[in-house]
Amino acid sequence: MDKSFILNEIKSHLNIKTDSEFAEFLGVKQPTIASWRKRNSLDYDLIITKCNEIDANWLLTGKGSMLKQELKLIGNQKSAEATMDIQDIPLYNLEATAGLVELFRSEKVTSVLDSIRIPGIPKCDGGLSITGDSMYPLLKSGDIVLYKEIPVEQQSIFFGEMYLLGVRVDEWEEMITVKYVQKSEKGEEYVKLVSQNQYHHPKDVLLSNITAMAIIKASIRFNTMF
Repeated sequence: MDKSFILNEIKSHLNIKTDSEFAEFLGVKQPTIASWRKRNSLDYDLIITKCNEIDANWLLTGKGSMLKQELKLIGNQKSAEATMDIQDIPLYNLEATAGLVELFRSEKVTSVLDSIRIPGIPKCDGGLSITGDSMYPLLKSGDIVLYKEIPVEQQSIFFGEMYLLGVRVDEWEEMITVKYVQKSEKGEEYVKLVSQNQYHHPKDVLLSNITAMAIIKASIRFNTMF
C-alpha cells in the first residue's frame, strides 16, 4: 500500500495542510516525513499513539475504514461529537505584554482577554486584535487574527503566506506587524515583507532582525456591533 496516500489521508482527516505541520503534530522533524514517503514506510506505533482514532488495520493495510468502529460513518454522516476537535483559542491583549517576543515566551495568563471556539479551524496558539491598514482590504484595524507560532528560520517559512511578525527597529523597540513574507533578492539573510495595501511599499529586512514569527491561520471581522 502506498504510504504517501495513507499519510495524506491522515493529514486530511486532521485538517493539516503541510508535511511541516504534520511533523510538528507528531513531534518529529520534517525530514522524517520525507523519509517515510521515500522509503514507503511508517512509524506505526507513533501514529497510533498520536492519532488514537485511526484504525490500526487500516494503517497497516489501507483496507477498511480509516477510523475505529466507534467513529465510523453513522447514517452517511460523521458523528460530529466524535470527530470534531473544537479548540479554545486564547485571545490575548498585546498591550498587557512587553511585545510579541514576551507574549510568545511568557505564561500569558495575565494577558488573556477571552477564548475563541470555532469548529474545524486549524490548530492555533492564540489570537490578537490588529491595528493599522497595511493589509487592507484583506484585513482592517480591529480584525482578529488567529496564529500558529513558528521558529524564526528560513526552513520554517512558507514563502508567500501571511505572518504575524515582531521586527526589531532598534535596541529598544520592536514593531509588530502582519505581512506577507516572500523571498528577498538580497539573499537568504533577508526576507521581503509585503503589504496587501498598495500604498505600503515592500521592505527587505534581515532575518536576524525578526524577533518573533507566527503564521496566520484565520481572521475574524466584526461587520456590525449590534
